Formats: sequence, structure tokens, C-alpha cells
Amino acid sequence: MELPEDQKLPAGRGSSLRTWAKLLPFLKPYSKTMAVILITMLVNAGIDIAYPLLSGYAVDTFVTPGTSKGVGWFAVGYMAVVLAQMTCTIVFARKALKVEMYLGRDLKKRLFTHLQTLSFAYYNTTPVGTIMARVMSDTNRIGGVFAWSLVDIFWSAAYVIGSMCVMLFINWKLALLIIVVVPVIALLTLYFQKRILNINRQARKINAEITRHYNEGISGAKTSKTLVIEDKNTAAFQEVTGRMRHTMVRGVLLNAVYVPIIGFLTALAVAFVITGGGNMVLWGDIGIGELTVFMNFALGIADPVQTLARTISNFISTQANIERVSALMELKPQITDSPEVIEKYGTSFDPKRENWEPLIGHITFDDVTFRYPDGTENVLEHFNLDVPAGSTVAIVGETGAGKSTLVNLACRFFEPTGGRILIDGRDYRERSMLWLHSNIGYVLQTPHLFSGSVKENIRYGRLSATDEEIVAAAKLVNAHDFITRMEHGYDSDVGEGGGQLSTGEKQLVSFARAVLANPKIFVLDEATASIDTKTEALIQEAISTMLTGRTSFLIAHRLSTIRKADMILVVRQGKIIERGTHQELMALGGYYADLYNKQFETETAETVFRS
Repeated sequence: MELPEDQKLPAGRGSSLRTWAKLLPFLKPYSKTMAVILITMLVNAGIDIAYPLLSGYAVDTFVTPGTSKGVGWFAVGYMAVVLAQMTCTIVFARKALKVEMYLGRDLKKRLFTHLQTLSFAYYNTTPVGTIMARVMSDTNRIGGVFAWSLVDIFWSAAYVIGSMCVMLFINWKLALLIIVVVPVIALLTLYFQKRILNINRQARKINAEITRHYNEGISGAKTSKTLVIEDKNTAAFQEVTGRMRHTMVRGVLLNAVYVPIIGFLTALAVAFVITGGGNMVLWGDIGIGELTVFMNFALGIADPVQTLARTISNFISTQANIERVSALMELKPQITDSPEVIEKYGTSFDPKRENWEPLIGHITFDDVTFRYPDGTENVLEHFNLDVPAGSTVAIVGETGAGKSTLVNLACRFFEPTGGRILIDGRDYRERSMLWLHSNIGYVLQTPHLFSGSVKENIRYGRLSATDEEIVAAAKLVNAHDFITRMEHGYDSDVGEGGGQLSTGEKQLVSFARAVLANPKIFVLDEATASIDTKTEALIQEAISTMLTGRTSFLIAHRLSTIRKADMILVVRQGKIIERGTHQELMALGGYYADLYNKQFETETAETVFRS
């Protein structure tokens, strides 16, 4: 079974060029934009280097001689330089914002598309909050770093290198006093980056937990209030945020040590330069204008060096975000089509429907053995079952007995460990999953409705359906009456997750959606278990109509609803212990008969009590 991507991060330490290289395909569409950004930043760095030279020129030309001749032209030139820098800054800001927004968008689109391909097992093991943190938080951080931090690194590096070259040209002895600190800064960066990266990896994991707590706290607010567990939820949230605080404090402390050390080394070099330069002026080795240029460079280089160190630290820490995003992108689905199948039938996003054969609905379990990926024992062993097209198979058993296993296999949510499952006489692995899933109507005990209108939710069954077909489907499952009583009828909003509808109404809409899809195989997973008796009576007749001529699997809670099934499979502790029709199983007098009689007595008592 696929593990959450948190558990799939590489165990290695430190920065990795391979990790960063994984973003190159996403950066390629914006290579020209990035080139413009880098060029404008290099021009800005060049202009910043020019300012001290202009100051030195002004001292030698105007201050020392005590003249103002030509100062007007100098002012015009100076303003032109300022305007050029302002233009470059505007262009850079616009392009950087574009990269930040578009790169984040592309990563989100790629992740969202990839999430549609992952198997059901992934969603069973990964909290929603963890997925949301990857898709939203990490991608935003990556986009921001590449848009702003990367160019800051280029600008700072260009300014520092350019300043060094100019200072070496002016006076190499003074320049060496600054150059000598560069290796020390590099060694400190290497020392701190490993620790900063590891702390940020931990912080991203905890951030995913915080997002999960938020998601569960909001979606489960009603449950929390009815169970009066607000204090428990608060304690759990405080524990995880406390760990985040502790981790972030460790990261801040490292940065608090790292950045001031770099600043101290820079300031120390500047002090040496000023002291040495002052002595050279007294000895007559350099002039006032030359010293002015050098002092401006020495003072101005402190901020870029600190910016460079700080930005590199921030850039390195983003590797943890890239690792998480790339780990999710590289996560392989558990169930996949073979290359031969993809070649003939296409993929989920590019299907070759013209090659799809009609599905009749004859399903055969041929010597099937199955063990869940995270299990230690076989759930099925050499299991055989023939389900003729159009027949109904009911699966019954206690809660947690494993009733969904057969359905999961038949729908190819999982694949057999051994043996084969045939659809219309062919191993279903010889055809595409989309072909099979497009022919399955699945109604869950707790249906999920999407935000939007009733009509839109029903139309998800078949996007090309007309309004008349939607109404016909609703009438078939007895949903039309309650829909027309709503304020805006079929255009009424169902609310987030269908919150504006009752459980029974949501179930009726989900039935209409399944009917509209006109599938050859129906799966009703305890679809009436959470519906009141009155609503259940409304849809029982509709179910009979829906299942006519279709192969169907009924995972039943109420045994009275499956007496007409062609075959009943009784599941206990993950094993099929009885099979047969209702009459055959009752005559057998085994587990099913005992379960049915107890439930019949309970339902009878409830009926008497209500009357």
C-alpha cells in the first residue's frame, strides 16, 4: 500500500542538486522570463556598483578643485542612472510576480492531476490536511523562492563580485582585507545549511499535521460539539503547535547565530579597510576621491554579503518543500494499466473510447487469492464465483467483517494477489481501468455531493445529459418531488458537501446521479443504511427498477432488502462462510439464518414501538 509522501522523503542529508533539478521542467516555460529577471538584476547590480564610482568622480571633479563647472551634466547623467535602475526594478518586480504566481499554479495543477491517478489505498492512509499542505503551502513557498530569493542571490553575488573586482583594480591590498573573509563565510554556510535544512524538514511535517487538525476541526465541528470534546481537540492542537513552536525556535536560533556572525565578519573587514585606507591617504598612496570610492564600496558591501548569506539559507531550507512536492509527484499508483493496454485503450486523461468494447456485465472470480498490501493473511484463498450478467449478488455480514473486499476487487480498486477476475470472459487487466470504472455506478452509505446546484450534482453522472434526462433520472429514484419543493428547484444550491440537504435527500440525489450514468454494473454499499424507513420505502422500488438488466452488488445492512438477490454471500472475519439464495441459507439454518432472525425480531419490535 502506498505510504503518505511524508514517509517517502529521502533519508539523505544536506542539499542535493538532483532534488532541485526536478523543478527544471516547470521552470522551462518561464526561462525567458527568468532571463529577463536575471538581466535586470545584473543591470541593477552594475548600477549599484556605479554609484560609488560616481561619488568618487564628484569628489575629484567638483569637491577637491572647488568648482561647479559641469555639475549640471553630471546631475543629468546621475538622474539617467537612477531612472534606469527604477525601470529595471519595475520590470523585475512584474516578471518575478509572474513567475511566483504561474510556477505555483503549474505545480498545483500537476499535483491535482497526479492525485486523480493515485489508488484508493493512498487516500485511506493519507490525511486530507497532509495533501492540502503539499498542494497549497509547499507550492506557494517554492514559487516565492524561485521568484525572489533566487534573483536576490544573483544580485548579491553580482554586486559582491563586481565590487571586489573594482576594489582589486583600485587597490588590491585593501581589497584583500575583504576577500579574505569570503572563505570563512562559505565554510559557515556549509556548516549551518545542513542543520537549517533538517529543521525545516521537521517543520514541514508538523505543518502538515497542523493543517490536518484544522481540516478535521472544521469538518467535524458538529461531532466535536455533540461529544463535548472541544477540550480534547484543543489539547491535541496545542501539542502539535507546541512542537511547531519548539522546532521553529530551534531554526530561528540557528539563523540568529548564523546571520550575526556573517555580519560581524563583514563589519570587521570594513573596519580594517577604513583603517588601512585612512593610513594610505595620510601617506599619500591614494587620493581623497579614490578613498571615497573605496569607503563606499566597503560600506555598501556589508548588506549584500548579509543578504546573500540570509537568502542562501532561505533557499536551502526550501529543499524540504521541493522534496515533499516531488515525492508526491513521483508516488506511483498501486493499480495501473499495462503499456499495451494504454496503447490500445488510452489513459484516464486521454482515452481512446473508439476502441472500448461494450461491457455486458458477466463477472467471474477465477481461483482468486487476495491479501491487502498492508495485511499479513490472505482474505480470499482460491476463491471462485461466477456472476452472470444482470444478476444480483448481496454481501452481508457484521460491521468490519470485510464485506467490501469482493466489491473492491470486482471494481478493480484492488487487484488479486493470485488468480484472475474476468469481465465478459477476459481478464480485466487486459482492458483499461477507465473502461471498467465508466461502467460502474457506485452509491455509498454516506454520499458525497459537490458544491453547486442539485442539477449539477446529478449531471456529474453523465456530463452530456440534458435537463430532461436529469429530471427523468430524479423521477426514477423518487427524488423529483422533494427537489421541486426546494426554493429554486433543480437550481437550488446543495451547500458544501450537500450540507443544505438531509441525509436521505443526499442519498436520493446520489441515486439519481448513478442512474443517469446508465452503468452496466451497480454497487450499492449499504446505500439505505442511513436512510429513514419512509425514505427507504421510496427508493426500494426505484432500486428494483435500476438493477433490472444490470449486474449488481449489494452490500447490505438490512437483510430484509436483499431477499430477492440471486446469490447471497455471508462474510465473517474476512472469510466467506456461506453462499446461496435467501431460501437456501434460511433452510441451512446457519450464521445467515441466525443473523436474519435476530434482525427481523429487532425490526418488528421497533415497528411495534413506533406504532
